[in-house]
Amino acid sequence: MPTSHDSLKGKNVLVTGASTGIGRATAVRFAAEGANVAINYSRSASEAEETRRMCHAARAKGGGEIVIQADVADEAQVKAMFAKTLEAFGGLDVLINNSGIQKESPSHELEMSDFDRVIGVNLRGAFLCAREALKHFVANNKRGVILNNSSVHEIIPKPGFVSYSISKGGLENMTRTLALEYAGRGIRVNSVGPGAIVTPINNSWINDPAARAGVESHIPMSRAGAAEEMAAVFAFLASDEASYVTGQTLFACGGLTLFPEFRENWAS
Repeated sequence: MPTSHDSLKGKNVLVTGASTGIGRATAVRFAAEGANVAINYSRSASEAEETRRMCHAARAKGGGEIVIQADVADEAQVKAMFAKTLEAFGGLDVLINNSGIQKESPSHELEMSDFDRVIGVNLRGAFLCAREALKHFVANNKRGVILNNSSVHEIIPKPGFVSYSISKGGLENMTRTLALEYAGRGIRVNSVGPGAIVTPINNSWINDPAARAGVESHIPMSRAGAAEEMAAVFAFLASDEASYVTGQTLFACGGLTLFPEFRENWAS
């Protein structure tokens, strides 16, 4: 049974990219904690509606949810999304920048349109949403929380996914910079760094037993993570239990960031 974070009850939370995967699990977790949840999606209205139904079913402490379509890479759509969220809930307490995409390609063959799209969603989109949340927090002289869904690849290179790696590396420094800039206002900014997680973005290996075994052989804990485990980390960082934590990336990766190839001493 997940640990309850009573300080999240009644909070107003916006989760981007909440129609599937970690975003969906996080929206459901915050709903279970009694938060009001704005469920953002870009493409699939049916998947977003399923998230809404799951949030509603998970509730035991009150609250409600709304569904908002917006491409986070589009400034006008982001502004409209925040306006709808504020109108529905009367305010915002927690932003979770979850939206993310990736494009595989040898770096020397990567089309700039694909590069720009990945950076646009993963990094530009995260900043656009963070900026709008900060505007609200500052204008209302209120404490707030911004959480970014980063990746182990903010520090681990990912050949063939250079735009994704760049976006996550940038997200790390955006997290640290905003945390430092707004710490004096009581606004906390942190990131979660998932490793190999069972979500649709990883279907290429999740449903292939041999490929999955290959992935999990590199993980010290010998298994892929669950989206619900990531949601638990987001809930902790948003809660008052993490009230003295800012500017950090909490890696939830089964040990992937521990240089697993050094489990056996081969260098000395």
